[in-house]
Amino acid sequence: MFRLDLWLQIIIFAFIFIIGCGISALIGFNIRKKIAESTIGSAEKEADNILIEAKKTAEARKKEILLEAKEASLKLQNETDKDIKERKNELQKLEKRLLQKEENLDKKTEAIEKKEALYAAKTEALEAKRAEVDSLYKKQHDELERISGYTSEQAKEYLLCAVKNEIKHETAVMIKDLEAKAKQDADKRAKEIIACAIQRCAVDHVTETTVSVVPLPNDEMKGRIIGREGRNIRTLESLTGVDLIIDDTPEAVILSGFNAMKREIARIALEKLIIDGRVHPARIEEMVDKAKKEVENMIKEEGESASFETGVHGLHPELIRLLGKMKFRTSYGQNVLRHSIEVSHLCGIMAGELGVDVTLAKRAGLLHDIGKSVDHDIEGSHIELGVMLCRKYRESDIIINAVEAHHGDVEPNSIIAVLVQAADAISAARPGARRETLESYIKRLQSLENIADSFKGVEKSFAIQAGRELRIMIIPDIVNDDELTLLAHEISNKIENELEYPGQIKVNLIRETRAVDYAK
Repeated sequence: MFRLDLWLQIIIFAFIFIIGCGISALIGFNIRKKIAESTIGSAEKEADNILIEAKKTAEARKKEILLEAKEASLKLQNETDKDIKERKNELQKLEKRLLQKEENLDKKTEAIEKKEALYAAKTEALEAKRAEVDSLYKKQHDELERISGYTSEQAKEYLLCAVKNEIKHETAVMIKDLEAKAKQDADKRAKEIIACAIQRCAVDHVTETTVSVVPLPNDEMKGRIIGREGRNIRTLESLTGVDLIIDDTPEAVILSGFNAMKREIARIALEKLIIDGRVHPARIEEMVDKAKKEVENMIKEEGESASFETGVHGLHPELIRLLGKMKFRTSYGQNVLRHSIEVSHLCGIMAGELGVDVTLAKRAGLLHDIGKSVDHDIEGSHIELGVMLCRKYRESDIIINAVEAHHGDVEPNSIIAVLVQAADAISAARPGARRETLESYIKRLQSLENIADSFKGVEKSFAIQAGRELRIMIIPDIVNDDELTLLAHEISNKIENELEYPGQIKVNLIRETRAVDYAK
């Protein structure tokens, strides 16, 4: 019974609690509703106030913008009016100028029309006078033909023939006098220039031979040079390419060979071996290598010295080396490098006398025999090789022509080429320059002429240019043009087989009559 009342109380309490919660919730809802309504009302009022303020601000801003727009429009209108006014003023000025120019043009046109009318009148008068002159000329012409008995063409031909004959005679006399005078003056001037060049160019020369002598400290050194069973001397000869002559000559060894550079290498190597005292094949090979390097340095120094001595600068390094090699090259006993330096000096002196480029003349003279530095190693004449080298190292056309023409193989194209020919002949012909004696020289020229005279059809032969050219006059009735080439070939072959000579000889056969003149 007690439990039932307890549960009933609990239920009643719970019910009352639920009802109280619902009532409190309802009351809270109503309170919140009232608060929200009051908040919404205040927000609406504030929004209305904001809208009213915004409208007022917008109206004020609108008025300001309209006012600014009106002011800008007024300012733009004023500027436009001012610009239009200025343009109108400029147009009025231009219009006035155009009117003035039109007036001036009208005045000039009137003046030109007056001048044209005046010229037309003068032209008519001139035409009338010209017609009158032509009429008088025709009358005089007819009267002259009547008096002389010749037509105008006949008289013209007669006068032309007479004047032509007279002028031809006077021209021939004048040309003859001028040629004689020019030759006389040219010969005198040439002699003066050559004499001046020879006097101003005095160069010392030493005659080269085909042997070199190496002094020995004592005769015992000869045996050490020969070595056991001759192995030392054979090694030295094979490495240098020269012959060692060890004979009864006291305290001396003779080196024999045609190549002066190889002789120099052998001489330096042998002197080093003598100083060192150790003579055996390995040491010989070492000393020969050192001697070759020394000779190469010597070659370079000699080339540079020749370039400096002659004042010829800007040469290719290989050309300088080839110039140095010419120190070990001789022609008829004359050292080729000293000969080239002498020719360079002579060319410079003569070029200075003639007013020609002295530097270019010296350069041509120094390089004219450059082919002789390699003609022992490469096939071809020293002229062909010199031309090849100059072209290879980009020398000028004037230098190339001077090298090619200095023995008369081609025609010289410049004064410098002629100067090189003259300087080369002067240097070679100077007494003592070459070993060849006058008797042997004359004998060689006579031998050339005798070989040419031995052939049928040869009228006369002349050995010229120091024996470098054989000029042969042919009897035209015996040898025709077709046989001329064969005859030249036969003469060349006979010269090659019977004579010994340096370089080459040009065989020049002449059959026809020649008239020579010079266009200047």
